[in-house]
Amino acid sequence: MTAVPAPVPASPPPAPERTKQRLLEQLKRGGPQTVQDLAAGLGVSVPGARRHLCDLQEQGLIETRTERPGGRGRPQHVFLLSDRGEATFPKTYSTLCVDVLRHIQDLYGAGAVLQVLDARSAELAGRLAAELPPGLTLAERVERVAAWLTRAGFDAVTEPAGETGETGGPPVLVKRNCPNLTVARQYPQLCQSELNLLAQVLGAGVVRETRIACGQGRCRYRIGP
Repeated sequence: MTAVPAPVPASPPPAPERTKQRLLEQLKRGGPQTVQDLAAGLGVSVPGARRHLCDLQEQGLIETRTERPGGRGRPQHVFLLSDRGEATFPKTYSTLCVDVLRHIQDLYGAGAVLQVLDARSAELAGRLAAELPPGLTLAERVERVAAWLTRAGFDAVTEPAGETGETGGPPVLVKRNCPNLTVARQYPQLCQSELNLLAQVLGAGVVRETRIACGQGRCRYRIGP
């Protein structure tokens, strides 16, 4: 009697997180796409793809916009990577920045590196000025600068001025992340330039007490009048 081969078990469906990663990869490679295009590319149902897309949108990794196919026809909603979604893919920005600064230093000296970074800081200060209207107290300015730094990836917060939390003085500014750590470790001029930027936009003395680039857990700035 011929033995009947045992049925081959079906492959388990991909884990939700893996499906989400594949969605991000498809958007990275193919650009903006409809939910129908994404579902077909992954071999999943449109409702299933839509659920994953909603999750990714809540995480801030993708966004939507309306466009006309080929510039004509009925408008349709497409999904695309947000800046945060783009940041999940490998980048070589830090390597490029270090290479550029190294060439500047070799060609023009160490002082030129700080001049270049200070010029960048001056431009950033101009952009930030719109968020710091006249009439704000120093504490209010520090709060707004912390919010701006957080949007730039520094995860900044303010803390009470005193060790025991007493009130009355300007808060301490703390950056809990350094998105430029690779560059800052090799070129301390970057940290000096950021210190100059804070003093300029706050209109106050700024003393840095700790620095992530030196192996400490955060950058802590004491603000003075």
